[in-house]
Amino acid sequence: MRVLIQRVSEASVQIDGEIKSKIDEGLLIFVGIEENDGKEDIDFLAKKSVNLRIFDDENGVMNRSILDSGGDILVVSQFTLHASTKKGNRPSYIKAAKPEISIPLYEEFCAELSKLLHKQVQTGEFGADMKVKLLNDGPVTIWIDSKNRE
Repeated sequence: MRVLIQRVSEASVQIDGEIKSKIDEGLLIFVGIEENDGKEDIDFLAKKSVNLRIFDDENGVMNRSILDSGGDILVVSQFTLHASTKKGNRPSYIKAAKPEISIPLYEEFCAELSKLLHKQVQTGEFGADMKVKLLNDGPVTIWIDSKNRE
């Protein structure tokens, strides 16, 4: 499982011209799921996401987590995080899990984030053609793969 985390001043997801979800200050988390991902990957990435100290403290140092800042989280599924570009110029998405595997894991990841954050996370819509709008704050963008923990 992979996440791309962006610290944002604001972010939103639009589907068919309608805003589905919107947050102000917080984290926009894109998540990609592989066939062999499971509960251990979800737990690791959810805990890591809410505890990352990437928000400024009173001295302007990135020393506070989303839990400390009181911000919100918007989660968007993104199978392209598992793109392989080793051969040719057309990415292969063979490592990305099929919907019957990835949808339940995506939903479980969102539920675990909500539990740890102590409030509901906002989401995109799995498989939809989404227009994601964001104002990256910093910019701060962090990529984490649950299979590379060392």
